[in-house]
Amino acid sequence: MLDAGKTETLLEVNNIEVIYNHVILVLKGVSLSVPKGGITALLGGNGAGKTTTLKAISNLLHSERGEVTKGSILYRDDPVADLSPAELVRRGVIQVMEGRHCFEHLTVEENLLTGSYTRNISRAQLAQDLELVYTYFPRLKERRKSQAGYTSGGEQQMVAIGRALMSKPETVLLDEPSMGLAPQLVEEIFGIVKDLNEKEGVSFLLAEQNTNVALRFAHYGYILESGRVVMDGPAAELRENPDVKEFYLGMSDDGRKSFRDVRSYRRRKRWLS
Repeated sequence: MLDAGKTETLLEVNNIEVIYNHVILVLKGVSLSVPKGGITALLGGNGAGKTTTLKAISNLLHSERGEVTKGSILYRDDPVADLSPAELVRRGVIQVMEGRHCFEHLTVEENLLTGSYTRNISRAQLAQDLELVYTYFPRLKERRKSQAGYTSGGEQQMVAIGRALMSKPETVLLDEPSMGLAPQLVEEIFGIVKDLNEKEGVSFLLAEQNTNVALRFAHYGYILESGRVVMDGPAAELRENPDVKEFYLGMSDDGRKSFRDVRSYRRRKRWLS
């Protein structure tokens, strides 16, 4: 179990603002930290700013005409705003994009091998790293010669995570891993994330709409609403928080409650006041 009091901070996001197309303010003073060896969840509904936060960290905003206009992002106490995404991967930080984004025309194994392009390693080391990925994703070994475009959504998500692992990351930014997957597959993916965290020491910053499953696997969580962090705390405490239970887990003292039945301005007024 992660001991937050004795671990170093790998990633630190300090009061950042993000603007798209020079006019659209998307993130408004977002701060968070990711400790070494932790699984940190970034939670919130669609449009809350989760993906933008991850892209700000991985320096993928510029391709979408976005930029960090205030604040700072540090990795191991070093500013990373001027690094290219490839340089950041070499530092040990890689993003697994929402929607998998496999190279559909390549085989599963060819997709995995592309993850090692930033590393100058021997064939023997490459084979060893590939076998490690197959240890965590045995289904990919069975499908390794199949074209990635013809695999299932769950298998493509495994390919995307496995490809990231081939870069030997210290920290993985994982965006919406449960999107479009059946509940059983979601449990399987999150179980593998937990194993990678505990057995390989990989730290995760996990953006996820499925608050229920994310808070069961994470150590700490941040909840975003309209580009602001409105609540944060240890995952176990967030799971028991009445607001989180009512608005994100669908539970209240009166039993199950639909998120759509709750007026969002009441929530924002209480949390942002």
